[in-house]
Amino acid sequence: MEQNKLDRINELARLSKTRQLTEDEKKEQKKLRDEYIKLVHNNLRGQLNNIRIVEPDGRVHKIIPKKGK
Repeated sequence: MEQNKLDRINELARLSKTRQLTEDEKKEQKKLRDEYIKLVHNNLRGQLNNIRIVEPDGRVHKIIPKKGK
């Protein structure tokens, strides 16, 4: 995520503590937060997909996600 978007998220958070956000600001804040959460989720998913378990006997295998997730 670009630094200017992160700065804007923080700016809107600070504003919301001092005054009520306008409807447009609330929509912008939600859009930016949703984008940020999606990026964090995808990053975490990528990290989890690259984890390998090494058994005591030397076998290596991937983590298998639970069904339905």
